[in-house]
Amino acid sequence: MSLIKKIKDKKVNFEFNKEYLKVVTSKIANNDAQFITNSFNGMHPADAADIIELLGQNDRESLIKLNNFNIDPEVFIELNESVQSEIISYLSSDSIVKLLKNLESDDAIAILENVDEKDKNDILSSLPPKDRFALLESLSYPEDTAARIMQREFTATPSNWSVGQTIDYLRDNKDLPEDFLEIFIVDEDFKPIGTVPSSKVLTTSRDTKMLSIMSESQLLIPVDMDKEEVGNVFENYNLNSAAVVDKNNKLVGMIMYDDVLTVLKDEAEEDALRLAGVGDEEITDGVFTKTKRRFNWLLLNLFTAFLATWVISLFGATIEQMVVLAFLMPIVASMGGNAGMQTLAVTVRTLATNDLTKNNLSQNILKEFNIGILNGIIFALISALVVQVWFQDSLLSMIISMSMIVTMIVAGLFGILVPITLKKMNIDPAIASSVFVTTITDVIGFVSFLGVSAYFL
Repeated sequence: MSLIKKIKDKKVNFEFNKEYLKVVTSKIANNDAQFITNSFNGMHPADAADIIELLGQNDRESLIKLNNFNIDPEVFIELNESVQSEIISYLSSDSIVKLLKNLESDDAIAILENVDEKDKNDILSSLPPKDRFALLESLSYPEDTAARIMQREFTATPSNWSVGQTIDYLRDNKDLPEDFLEIFIVDEDFKPIGTVPSSKVLTTSRDTKMLSIMSESQLLIPVDMDKEEVGNVFENYNLNSAAVVDKNNKLVGMIMYDDVLTVLKDEAEEDALRLAGVGDEEITDGVFTKTKRRFNWLLLNLFTAFLATWVISLFGATIEQMVVLAFLMPIVASMGGNAGMQTLAVTVRTLATNDLTKNNLSQNILKEFNIGILNGIIFALISALVVQVWFQDSLLSMIISMSMIVTMIVAGLFGILVPITLKKMNIDPAIASSVFVTTITDVIGFVSFLGVSAYFL
């Protein structure tokens, strides 16, 4: 992906009113491709992409199929994934090939990932052999690896070259990336041994050897490294770009920080959606698609709700003895569930950023235990005070305070233990943790409250 979009004199808009969208829609209906093309050319690609996303699906289809309208590659890559997939279904193989030829390899890979397998081979066969080989090699790696976000276009020079030779090479070579901040220095086996900032090349005399001005401290990204781990590496070491190497440590590509920002953003959104049981949902998805993606999670929650209800039924006699218990037990379960989800959210994030390790695991578990005790005592006192004022019953106040302490401790412990356990089982903790934590805290909350009640009543 290009490091810096060429805005030139294009106007950047952050919001489009309904009247403007009506104009665009009417131009589509009147087959006025020239107006739309001129409008899109006069604005930033991201803004043009926003307009396309705000259109209805039928209008988008009509726009793409307009004669004399060709979607700009820079606009296409700014679209969200679901709209990209939709538009690809409207494009001919020749149109997709034209898109790929005008994009850097990492963006081309992102497009090919959304193409049906039956059409992918036809599209690849229409590309130049060099481009086809590079894309096929990248596609051979798993979807979540560095190979899928790296670009094959990079700048590398031998270590024995001078600054003058490097500058002449950069001026004459037509296959260089559109934007680059660093020049990779390679040995005779094409293994990266250092980097030189492009600015340093411009400020150094032509006779100086690149080897003498290069920085040997560099981080190499294996092609099969998980892209989330790549994001952590960039974040930890404040990288602008990094070399990607194959299993023989030969330079095969580079990753730019704008690609990593996209990865980190996508991972954060994915974790947030999965914690809510939503999955990879886009705002442009239809009603049936959204319903289908949410169904399994809601069904699982229904079964866990029945489990909690079954636990309550075991204490039916106790509740009959003091009906007020039915009013108060949701308070304990709710507090436990919220406390557990707080711990869970923090734990999932620390696991994603590799901040939670074997070295500090015990310390963090103990910390959550202490937090549970402290929160339990605080909210036990508050709850006991409210119950005492409300019902004038010291025994009931003592019951809810004891239950609150137990529930808050359990919530804190399971909020950290559940995602850690799932992680060790190679299960994404963001997907499955919340339902387990919620169920456990609900059950423990009901058991502790009704169990203590049964003992004293």
